[in-house]
Amino acid sequence: MSISDPNPSVLSEAARFGLDYAREQLAGKSILVLTGAGVSTESGIPDYRGEGKTERHPMTFDVFMGSEQARAKYWARSYVGWSIIANAKPNGSHFALAQAESLGRISHIITQNVDSLHHQAGSKSVTELHGRLDKVICMSCRVLVDRLELDILIKRLNPKIKKDAPAEFTPDGDAEVEASADFVIPKCQSCEGILKPDVVFFGESVPTERVVSTMAHLERSEALLVAGSSLTVNSGMRFARAASKAGKPIVIVNVGPTRADDIAVAKIEASTSIALKELLID
Repeated sequence: MSISDPNPSVLSEAARFGLDYAREQLAGKSILVLTGAGVSTESGIPDYRGEGKTERHPMTFDVFMGSEQARAKYWARSYVGWSIIANAKPNGSHFALAQAESLGRISHIITQNVDSLHHQAGSKSVTELHGRLDKVICMSCRVLVDRLELDILIKRLNPKIKKDAPAEFTPDGDAEVEASADFVIPKCQSCEGILKPDVVFFGESVPTERVVSTMAHLERSEALLVAGSSLTVNSGMRFARAASKAGKPIVIVNVGPTRADDIAVAKIEASTSIALKELLID
């Protein structure tokens, strides 16, 4: 059943009917939740594939690791764009899921987001599938550095750089700006190795132990709720395929089509901040 709401920020009668049906499908079941960028748009973090957006992909792992010029471009963009992640606050979607967890209505959250907003909202049982943008890792000695410390280092190495440059921001905490020819790339202060955000880049695999752990959560659950994700990336779509294969009902709350629409028992096109509260709390 697919219910489309022409005004996704306000639930229509049709959408409410869809929510009632979805609630019946989830009633009494242990629910695993998979979230994507759509749950964070109301926190001011843009979505790569939102309605009306031109689809773009961020820098790949191979490009980042293989080119100093690419790393200079990334860190110059990140210095400007990181603020949109650092200053973001949880919205109704995050708080609804945290409350649902406290009430025992969901068992675990797997998020494709790297903004840590689920933790900030109070959720305890969360797997950040693609890592966290507030941490930076050395690819040689594996030391972890706080992202704010890296900002200080970038500024020290590049005193002319400005954070308030006009730019279009992306969900991954960078911005559409160009690095100056003399931009100095930050290096690990312990071994001078390559520093990389502690997130999974395009072309990089999710750590095996993380995949095993999240699949175990899916096996223990009785239903899958997808919120704010088009499931374009295979790291998320694998959970929908596995749930379908196991005969677990899939409910999707997302504005716009997803790759799992044909295997979902219910699809609700509405704002996640409203629909999740109606579906899990009220």
